Amino acid sequence: MKIILSGLQWMIFMVAGAIAAPIAIADLYNLTAAETSGLIQNTIIALGIAGLLQALVGHKLPIHEGPAGLWWSIFTIYASLVGVLYTSHIAALQALCGGMVISGLVFIILSVFKLLDKVARLFTPTITFVYMFLLIFQLSGSFMKGMLGISSTHPALDGKVLLLCIIVVFLTFVFGNSRFSILKQYSIILSIMIGWVLFLAFTKVSITINKTEIIRLPELFPFGQPTFDSGTITTALLLTLLLITNAIASIRLMESVVNSPVSKSDNRYNRAGLVAGITQLMCGCLGAVGSVPISGAAGYVEQTGMKDRAAFIFGCSIVVGISLLPPIMSLLASIPTPIGYSVTFVIFVKMFGISLKELKKVINEEYTAFISGISLLVGIGLMFIPTSALSELSPIIIAVLNNGLICGSLLAIILEQTLKWRRIH
Repeated sequence: MKIILSGLQWMIFMVAGAIAAPIAIADLYNLTAAETSGLIQNTIIALGIAGLLQALVGHKLPIHEGPAGLWWSIFTIYASLVGVLYTSHIAALQALCGGMVISGLVFIILSVFKLLDKVARLFTPTITFVYMFLLIFQLSGSFMKGMLGISSTHPALDGKVLLLCIIVVFLTFVFGNSRFSILKQYSIILSIMIGWVLFLAFTKVSITINKTEIIRLPELFPFGQPTFDSGTITTALLLTLLLITNAIASIRLMESVVNSPVSKSDNRYNRAGLVAGITQLMCGCLGAVGSVPISGAAGYVEQTGMKDRAAFIFGCSIVVGISLLPPIMSLLASIPTPIGYSVTFVIFVKMFGISLKELKKVINEEYTAFISGISLLVGIGLMFIPTSALSELSPIIIAVLNNGLICGSLLAIILEQTLKWRRIH
């Protein structure tokens, strides 16, 4: 029973965090209702299979997969290129599918030649701290907007939504710190369910269930055959290197939470990279949003205390199963977005604690302060640069400079390796 309830909690947490990306992308590309439904289904099933493969043969840690923010930003940029580089929205989506296929092949090649382990060695406690701090800072704005009820269709603060979100945050903290293990373990699902009931009672949200179809299988190449052009191939190559950075950071965080350090004989990172390659290929064939291991999983495990891989595997299996059932998918899609932000807010508070623990592992505090200071200032500063200021640059440069998390983390790696080289020589 414990594994079943824990698996259900994982499933709700995974779907609630992943549903926004395909919906937003469908809106950008003016997809029909049927195409939008297909994009959501294909993205969710890809994430479920990816998590399952990683847990069984990849990194073997309870880290769920989610739509990669980097791919999301590339999808957004390519939507603006329709009429400029691409004749239609479908043509742009075909190019993006080709990009994900290229990304998958690069992941596989790097893993086969065992190069990911070498990249993983760059992620010292200092780099992990910088990455974590930037991640929390980058997402804090989205959390607050969501909890204030601010969206593209509702630009003003909603007091009722804010009050309900405060209640959900409070309950999540209380359950997560309870003396009763059952409340701590199921704090996420309890908070989401109570929050859902409160939103149904006090706001205009409703539950929508798709009754037109009972079972629907995913469609291969829903936008047509992937296409390949020099711009997309270049973008995919560079983007893959950034995705590797993101993935390794997420794995390192979970290793510290579940106390499962990688040994020299273990090929964890190369196995994870191989599975990531298969996942990117699958996303390209399904027309889904490319995935990446989510760093927030570390905060989730810290909050619930659920380090058991069996429950996570069961949760991923449920995600794959329900993605074939439109009525259940439409039900889960009805979970109010502010509830997801409220629960995730608490999870990221836990992640801030994890980032501070990383600093305790540092040997040279002076170097860490120097590296962190420069990297955080640059990374956070780039978050405030408007996208319009970069509009004349190439898509991959826009995607990189528009992502303070990646820029700050890469700068930290460069600075640390430079200082190490100077000390040696």
